[in-house]
Amino acid sequence: MTTHEHHHPTSGLNPEHTPRMNWAELAPDVYKAMVRLDAASRRGFDPVIGELVKIRSSQLNHCAFCLDMHTKDALAAGESIERIIQLSAWEESQHFYTPKEIAAIELTEAVTVLTDGFVPDEVWEKAAKHFDETELAHLIAAITTINAWNRFAVTTRLVPGHYKPGEIKH
Repeated sequence: MTTHEHHHPTSGLNPEHTPRMNWAELAPDVYKAMVRLDAASRRGFDPVIGELVKIRSSQLNHCAFCLDMHTKDALAAGESIERIIQLSAWEESQHFYTPKEIAAIELTEAVTVLTDGFVPDEVWEKAAKHFDETELAHLIAAITTINAWNRFAVTTRLVPGHYKPGEIKH
């Protein structure tokens, strides 16, 4: 099997949209608080699961900016392209993930999409089997935090495609 580098022409592509505002500059205390919350949620938490959570939540929230950022960060940290691609269809490709990762992904979906108004008991119980209480508390914080980041980015229409891995630490 050979690898071919694909070159995509830049002419003919749709133009980038412009962001609605730079909320981080306009609300710097909020941005700094979010960065601190993000850092606190990651302490003592598996970074691989953390990136899976950020990517899955961003997929569900249609946050192109965060998808760009977190897939690039995950790849730079050694995550496989295959696992990132399969994440959107994880229910059919569970063999790419550990049972603990699946529990985190399921909890991410339940917390991100609260269509029933609550996190189902069976999802909670599965997560509680794979994470101790401290890890579970950090997982909930990580899921909640990426959902907040997604909402800031989607609402202000942050532009994906320019992020370099490790460029923004949060």
